[in-house]
Amino acid sequence: MAIAEKAQELGRLIGQGEEYRALQRAREALSGNSGLGEKLEKLEDLAGRLERMVAEGKKPEAPDEAEYERLFGEVQADPAYQAVVAAQSNFDKLMLRVQEQILEGMRAGAESRIITLS
Repeated sequence: MAIAEKAQELGRLIGQGEEYRALQRAREALSGNSGLGEKLEKLEDLAGRLERMVAEGKKPEAPDEAEYERLFGEVQADPAYQAVVAAQSNFDKLMLRVQEQILEGMRAGAESRIITLS
């Protein structure tokens, strides 16, 4: 089996795994929460504005900083957001384990004296 085929098989298995499915469910729940979506958009816009001000050497205004903190706190406290963060963390851990296993396989392959070209 070629490397591309094995990679597709690995991708299929990951896509069928509980970590990926939980992440998809959490993202769907988040997208269905319009109030949280609006807060996330406002937070992203405000963060961009604050970053530009800092990059230009300007000090952000206190009301903007306070609004950012307020929105950030509300978003972080939302159960739908917390579910996405938790699911993303679990998925990232899975992908890290997969990457470690791939690296281990590469090390073992590099040390092997048997050459396979299939």
